[in-house]
Amino acid sequence: MSSSPVSTSLPAQPYGRPPLRTVQVLGTGAGAGSSAHVRSLATGLAARGVRVTVCAPVQAEGEYDFTGAGAQFAPDAVSVLRAACAGADLVHAHGVRAGMRAALAIRGRRVPLVVSWHGEGPTAAGALGRLSRMLERHVARAAAVVLGASSDQVDVARLRGAKDARLAPVAVPTEPAGPEAATDPDKVRAELGAVERPLLIAVGSLVPHRGYSVLLDAAREWRGLDPAPLLVIAGEGPLRAELSRRIEAEGLPVRLLGRRRDAAQLLAAADLAVLPSRWEARALLAQEALRAGVPLVATAVGGVPELLGEGAVLVPPGEAGPLASAVTGLLSDPDRRAALAAAGRVQAATWPSEDDTVAQVLSVYDELMERRR
Repeated sequence: MSSSPVSTSLPAQPYGRPPLRTVQVLGTGAGAGSSAHVRSLATGLAARGVRVTVCAPVQAEGEYDFTGAGAQFAPDAVSVLRAACAGADLVHAHGVRAGMRAALAIRGRRVPLVVSWHGEGPTAAGALGRLSRMLERHVARAAAVVLGASSDQVDVARLRGAKDARLAPVAVPTEPAGPEAATDPDKVRAELGAVERPLLIAVGSLVPHRGYSVLLDAAREWRGLDPAPLLVIAGEGPLRAELSRRIEAEGLPVRLLGRRRDAAQLLAAADLAVLPSRWEARALLAQEALRAGVPLVATAVGGVPELLGEGAVLVPPGEAGPLASAVTGLLSDPDRRAALAAAGRVQAATWPSEDDTVAQVLSVYDELMERRR
């Protein structure tokens, strides 16, 4: 779940034209998928002669090394963001909250705003929901172009008043070859306590929309299997204490691993991956599981069916019974797991590459610059 350089096959800026100056805005709380995408995008754009400044939390720079990708880094303080945007030809925000901050930073300036909607799901009910919809409307209308990671996000952006909303699937950065990539899966399983028992993995922050409470309900149903599968969850978040109490009180075969930098190696050692989310656009775990040939059980929400096609078992969200049945059915059928893994790799081959993603984004930038001339 780290990034790698993308192809530099496209030419840099045409002779005689000054380099395009862009600011990529990544807000606090951005997920791993959004951060990895910005790192990949910065790499590809810089390789093509674009000047890139990434405005993001300091901890994101420490983890994703945007400067190593060829970008300048600026902390996401309001004053710093405004100063960075003052010298930009175009600003690209990643997420609705980042879009709002970017819109305020360029207010009164003739600078195009592109907003990528990464993982913005259904809004909540009540006052919080009204506030979220108001924020979405403001950002959608402020943006020259909204790029949705899935078709349903494009539809929502148009509903909120976007002048121009387009589908722009985001590629998952490929894992670099290196010593960590060759980690022995049996060693990983032994360290996790999954010797001679099935290993299931879920990856993602411990927040309500990930659906982990339903996943624990499912784990309660399959704990009677012999041997009982071990479920490991890699991620951190505000629900950790609540989930931990349930695991201990109910004797569930589940381990919370916290935030892990080796999630790709954990995935490679697993028998199954599980995505129980209430909503997802273009889930990072789903993409990495299919590409690695790890069978996946996922909820049919948001952009997940569009993303996975026939490459995974899809179940209704919020229902522990179908989720548990899908997992136990696959664990008891090695041939079906093998067929599903093969189908997943076929589906993954249809997704855009990092190079495709950079080329699409750059074409949007070029279009907006031509409008200004």
